Amino acid sequence: MSNLYAPAIQKTIYFIGVTTTRSSIMSVFPAWSDFLDLGAIIRGIDFKPHDEPSKYREFVSFIKNDSLSLGALVTTHKVDLLKATRDLFNGLDPCAHRLNEISCLSKQGAELWGHAKDPISSGLALEAFVREGYWKESGGEVLILGAGGSSLALTIYLINKAKEGKDAPRRIVVTNRSSGRLMEVQKIHETIDSPISLENHLCPNPTDNDRVLTRMKPGSLIINATGLGKDAPGSPLTDKAAFPEKGLVWDFNYRGDLVFLDQARAQQKHGGLIIEDGWTYFIHGWIQVIAEIFHIHIPTRGPEFNELSKIAASARS
Repeated sequence: MSNLYAPAIQKTIYFIGVTTTRSSIMSVFPAWSDFLDLGAIIRGIDFKPHDEPSKYREFVSFIKNDSLSLGALVTTHKVDLLKATRDLFNGLDPCAHRLNEISCLSKQGAELWGHAKDPISSGLALEAFVREGYWKESGGEVLILGAGGSSLALTIYLINKAKEGKDAPRRIVVTNRSSGRLMEVQKIHETIDSPISLENHLCPNPTDNDRVLTRMKPGSLIINATGLGKDAPGSPLTDKAAFPEKGLVWDFNYRGDLVFLDQARAQQKHGGLIIEDGWTYFIHGWIQVIAEIFHIHIPTRGPEFNELSKIAASARS
């Protein structure tokens, strides 16, 4: 048992992030717990981005051995945490194996399991604001700024859609400011027989992202998956960046200084942009994790999902 974490005295789930006290989940989860009759509380644990492996191991060892610690949602640290703790898990789901990341820790009896939920939750959030048939009608492409776990997960979701013969973009471009992670993404993409054209670009500076942005077709979807605007201030683009005409703009963040969204809003009327923040993604991401941790079914649409969304909006405000 870890010496750094006190044993839970009631059923507890954990939120692993960077600035967890600022997240709406700290007020939303208690309301959801009451509605779903979970009888559980939530605790936030903050690590620095790319923290020391020993710190990730300390936490995972604790949660594995503490009976009332039921599981966790992981943001920001999805790749680093798994890399440091893979041997502590009894099993990983297929997506976690393929993506080499986990966004959810859960228990199956005495066993600790890791799950990559982002291909599901990011897809659900995307479909909530991109209508069916959009890609074929618009000819738009996808540019994802940032090559973290959420970025990779969304590419997998879109590739799977294309493989099933469903509406999907013909081209996805991923940028990142460091080469190591970009190479990891490329290695995973190379293992997939993708009907979508995949490109990776090293963009150490916002001006580099600006240049890639100019090559995206009208109607393209531009995504901030960097964490800038939430975990750190700023935007992956400069204020001179020009979004594609009639494009879609999606920030995975819903809180923080949200400079990326401000840049898009400045061009919204003139460019005919449709803009989405990360709130719907937040809801789907947490619902997927809660369902896994508590071994319950929660619909992704319909009356119960709508009620959970209303509760979240009320608790957030």
